[in-house]
Amino acid sequence: MRRRSVGASFSGTNLERAGDHNQRVTLQAIRARGPVTRIDLAEVTGLTPPAVANITKRLMDLGLVSEAGRLYGGRGQPAMTLVANPEGCFAIGVHIDRDHITATLVDFAGEVRARASQEIAFPLPEDVSRFWAGDGGRGLLAALPYPDRLLGVGVALPDDFGKVALPNRPASFEAWNTLEPASLFALPGGPPVFVENDAAAAALAELQFGHGLRKPSFFYILIAAGLGGGMVIEGEHFRGDDGRSGELGFLPMRNAPAGASVQSVVSMSALFARLEAGGFSVVDPGALLDLPAQGQALIGAWIESAADALIDPMVNISCLINPEAVYLGGRLPAEIVDRLAAALNSRLDALTGIPAMAKARRAATSADGPAIGAAILPIIDQLLPSRATLRKVATP
Repeated sequence: MRRRSVGASFSGTNLERAGDHNQRVTLQAIRARGPVTRIDLAEVTGLTPPAVANITKRLMDLGLVSEAGRLYGGRGQPAMTLVANPEGCFAIGVHIDRDHITATLVDFAGEVRARASQEIAFPLPEDVSRFWAGDGGRGLLAALPYPDRLLGVGVALPDDFGKVALPNRPASFEAWNTLEPASLFALPGGPPVFVENDAAAAALAELQFGHGLRKPSFFYILIAAGLGGGMVIEGEHFRGDDGRSGELGFLPMRNAPAGASVQSVVSMSALFARLEAGGFSVVDPGALLDLPAQGQALIGAWIESAADALIDPMVNISCLINPEAVYLGGRLPAEIVDRLAAALNSRLDALTGIPAMAKARRAATSADGPAIGAAILPIIDQLLPSRATLRKVATP
């Protein structure tokens, strides 16, 4: 039997000057497995019990970890269990897309403490600035229970934001091509700002707060105005040479007009265009389930077309990466995502000759995945483990 990887996130190290890394992996183990005893932490991380005792004391002093009660039933004195303190730190995540702006205030447990969102077609930088100056920024900061525990602001948006041609994109949208998004959120003396691709951010949210805590190798498909993907291998997001891994939407389709890509079918833009051609104008994805029978029939037809378009990408993903699962996320209602996953899986079940086929299922952090993932960026940077952190610590 092959040993299944539990991911790099729980692996301690004895490298010189790696104390910060060991603290990060211990904290991650508490987040993922808590309530957990110190003895269990030593087994999971490979660190010595005295090292775990020192690290957990520091984490408790920092307010990141708290005691959850004693574990009874074993031999000897009942052991104290530890959990991550949800109020140990906070971060703000902002998702900017071609059809909306969403901001979330997230605590250390991944719970959304406050949220602001605006449905807006192709928001320009000045639209985002107004949103941030109102409910998206000041409103969320007003809901922050401990201002000194705000670690930073994360921003998620698609790559080539102002370049990719989508239906009804205005010429003025090219303003994004010459703008650094972080500049819209930077404040003098304020918290740091991090920027990431929205599909990658959604994959990180799933890794840190969703199914990825138990299945650390997966592919995330973000169905938004366009279509994106994020690849997580053994608990680490794989960026690729240019940071462009997972660009599912640009894959060409077989038996389609020249230049047609997967996102020309599998995207909310494609779904809304199909509905508009049928006489239904939809702005808010939450309204999709309220459409009459004719509209529901159009949604059903889109689901069938989207499942067909995703067969080849799913086969490629399974053969090249061999993930434990493929998660479907985005702002589509959960019922529609579940129907798409079921339609896709039924097609995949009929295939033969594939060594191992991952199944599609709805992501745990679906609707606000990119915004939540954006919020995790400063938390990862300052508190949680990554291979990049280990390399930095271990460098003389």
